[in-house]
Amino acid sequence: MRNTYFILMLAGILCLNACNTKDQKTNNSDSLATNNASTTANNPTPEQRAPEANAAEAKLSFRDIPYLKKAFMTATPADRNDGILVGKLGVDGGNKEMILKLAQEIADSNRKKFDCFLIAHKGKLLFESYYLCGRINLPHPQASTNKAYTSFALGRAIQLGYLTMADLDKPVVSFLKDLDSTKFVKGVEKITLHQALTMRSGIRISKEQGEKFKKNPAQLKGQGQVQAWLEHSAPITEAAQTFKYSGDPVLVMQVIDAVVPGSAKDFIKTELLDKMGITNYDWKTDVSGLPRSGSGSSMTSRDMIKWGTLARNKGKWKGEQLVPEAFLAKARSRIVLTGDDDVYGGGKDVSKQGYGYYWWSADLKHGNKSYFGTSAQGGGGQYILLIEELDLMVVVTAHENDNHTLQMVAERVIPAFVK
Repeated sequence: MRNTYFILMLAGILCLNACNTKDQKTNNSDSLATNNASTTANNPTPEQRAPEANAAEAKLSFRDIPYLKKAFMTATPADRNDGILVGKLGVDGGNKEMILKLAQEIADSNRKKFDCFLIAHKGKLLFESYYLCGRINLPHPQASTNKAYTSFALGRAIQLGYLTMADLDKPVVSFLKDLDSTKFVKGVEKITLHQALTMRSGIRISKEQGEKFKKNPAQLKGQGQVQAWLEHSAPITEAAQTFKYSGDPVLVMQVIDAVVPGSAKDFIKTELLDKMGITNYDWKTDVSGLPRSGSGSSMTSRDMIKWGTLARNKGKWKGEQLVPEAFLAKARSRIVLTGDDDVYGGGKDVSKQGYGYYWWSADLKHGNKSYFGTSAQGGGGQYILLIEELDLMVVVTAHENDNHTLQMVAERVIPAFVK
């Protein structure tokens, strides 16, 4: 099932895998530089500061970013006045020795091509590390993690009254007034927002038709994108409306754009990004002219912590309810059980993979106990993982699709936070 995931993520992964490999051989021998526990976050020396992209690097495409010659890690993340609370690993929670050992192993043998590894606990960032292409100030390609951001945007529209929770069960086409329903294939009215949010629209476009779309992108502008899909899909049937990792987030972004004042792009910036102080990012434009919904954004690692914090706080940011708690509860629930045949980032201690509103879920086992984890995931190894029972968040960026990050968390991170 997740083979479809790999195919759809291919373009993003090719970009991630292309991260400059010319320094790899020389950097492997000196890949570790730790920030000692005695380091103070308030007055770090140059060697103790998190690596930053310089002006020249900031202008490069991600694929051209040179590898760090030494990894950086700290158990006392600096307070950068960026809206993120910080603490000390081992003091505010967690076993410092266990986490530092894991981070050293990543740095010494970074076969999975980690770029960052951050841990927050009880609302505080306790551990921060960067490797290879990772820089504290450099937005990292998010791949499908962007789907979760699209889900947040829909939730924000609900919070502000442009939609209601009841609207989730209404047909997508009922919100899109520029469509010509006389040309639709049979069954289009069965596609609800809820089904689009859980990858169960039932839309099936043949490869041949997809190639035709590429040759005539003008027909995909605005709501023409949805019109084309609904004209040329196979009929929408109950049998087709099963979980299939697909382009369904496009439908959701189209609805957002249709119901909010102004454009979806401005709405997302004003109502989410600006409110969370996210200014250093990239969010590409789809062929329709709308923001891309399934992938296409880049965020810094600390801004990924902010998105995770918004989820952890049940939709609140600094006391303001940005997204309804009820919406986030559904988004992060296991609405669809996708099975254990091909769990992305999984392993022997990861099971019961599920899907909500563009959030994945799984049980992560440690000892005789399993912990329910929900995660925004992106091809190439991007994760915002939350384990509510432990009040634990793990953020990872990477550029290697063959990863076992969820298994690593189950086997190495959870034990460091279980008393």
